[in-house]
Amino acid sequence: MLRENCYLWKLCMAFVLFGLLATEAFAQTFTMLDSFCPQPGPGCADDGVYPMGGLVWGSDGNMYGTANAGGTNNFGTVFKMTPSGVLSTLYSFCSQGRPCADGEGPAAGLARVANGDFYGTTQMGGGPGCTYGCGTVFKITPDGQLTTLHQFCSEGGCADGAAPSAALVQGADGYLYGTTAGGGINNGAVCLQVSGTTGCGTVFRMGLDGSFKTLYTFCTQSGCQDGAQPYAKLVQGAGGYFYGTTELGGASSYGGAVFRMTPSGALTTLYSFCSLAACADGQYPSSRLVWTPEGYFYGTTGGGGANADQCENCGGTVFRITPAGTLSTLYSFCSLDNCADGYGPYAGIVQGTDGNFYGGTSRGGAPGSNGGGTLYKMSPGGKLETLYRFFCSKYGCLEGNAPGELLHDTDGNFYGTTGAGGASGLGTAFKLSVDPSAL
Repeated sequence: MLRENCYLWKLCMAFVLFGLLATEAFAQTFTMLDSFCPQPGPGCADDGVYPMGGLVWGSDGNMYGTANAGGTNNFGTVFKMTPSGVLSTLYSFCSQGRPCADGEGPAAGLARVANGDFYGTTQMGGGPGCTYGCGTVFKITPDGQLTTLHQFCSEGGCADGAAPSAALVQGADGYLYGTTAGGGINNGAVCLQVSGTTGCGTVFRMGLDGSFKTLYTFCTQSGCQDGAQPYAKLVQGAGGYFYGTTELGGASSYGGAVFRMTPSGALTTLYSFCSLAACADGQYPSSRLVWTPEGYFYGTTGGGGANADQCENCGGTVFRITPAGTLSTLYSFCSLDNCADGYGPYAGIVQGTDGNFYGGTSRGGAPGSNGGGTLYKMSPGGKLETLYRFFCSKYGCLEGNAPGELLHDTDGNFYGTTGAGGASGLGTAFKLSVDPSAL
């Protein structure tokens, strides 16, 4: 017993010292707000599980998001969370019975429009075009009243797309714009296999009333030089153009691409990743771009970079690209021993009020399998500082694992979710408070 107590004491002291060092070095405070489904039971009806899509502010000062599974029917939820971490479920998907006409498996966050309502997507469910449905677009009010606006694969051959995996964005013209990772008029192209449906993805436009139009189908060009499988939310830049990324395709067919598109659907490929040897310029961009007032776009790639050979599935970059397509790699992850700076920044970045960029990596931060990802700050010039490291042990990743895109306020706080980890390994919600003097 004495030996066991001695061991536990040393372990506790190690964590205390680690915390003191982290606080001194990083000058911020990490707070876990909630563990999703802390006591697993049938359906995790209280709050859902696997909150993958990030958070968005509501007009009431609360945050809103989606969980990929769980809920009353175990097919995902829409939830509300207060800044202090009090979570409530607004809607459980598949509430209309199989085949889940109202959708299932939301993987993206929500978009809020001027009247306070939210619009979102589900990867599956909807109509019978796929075995388990090909996805939906929905509207939901802050009190949880959900309306299904579109069921994908409603057109022959899934010409309208399938498996939407990104959040919507409202354009200056009032329409909502979004992407699907599968489907399209080139549905015979094997890019994505979703319940028997292939296809390389689309860009679509939707009115707030549900009127729907497909603007572009990827892999229209030989070898998918125009890109394939857009998993990222679009962003509208100067001149009304929309900018986005595809995880695959491009000139190399497997590196991914950055594109520009007019509101009417005319698409131009600006850059193809893996243009450099060993994909030193990055590979697999799957997060949205960030447009800055200086006229640049910033983004991340989940793989590639100068250090991608450090370990299996290591790598990832942060890059800057001009509207004309000139790309500069600002940072390659796994630049530190044991990938202490993290790797796999699939979630992307946001720009803080201080002009710096903040994001997370899905893995790394601690040696070996103990790294559950990191939170970092990066200057526009590419200087990176690790703010927090998620630690995993044989007991799990108690504070979370694989953080998603961050949401910030004007007080120096960043809020986010992790797709895994926590008390039950099913995801967490957290707050990172950055010292205001550092902003």
